[in-house]
Amino acid sequence: MATIVLQVPDESLATKVKQACKMILGVTSVKLQRESKPRALDITKTVGFKEAMEDVKHGRVHHYESVDDLFKELDIHV
Repeated sequence: MATIVLQVPDESLATKVKQACKMILGVTSVKLQRESKPRALDITKTVGFKEAMEDVKHGRVHHYESVDDLFKELDIHV
């Protein structure tokens, strides 16, 4: 069995192309597959976000006035 893939940029024509292909002698199956739309990432569902919220909940968060203050705390000399 051979498979032919057609790409139809105008989605309004896709159904008509499918119907036309069904009329071709010997065609046994015609499937219409639309491109899926990219979904927006919901950051609140990520593991990293959940871990960060656990850190906040348990007080494992530090605040610094500046990057220099952070480096002093870490004892890093730049």
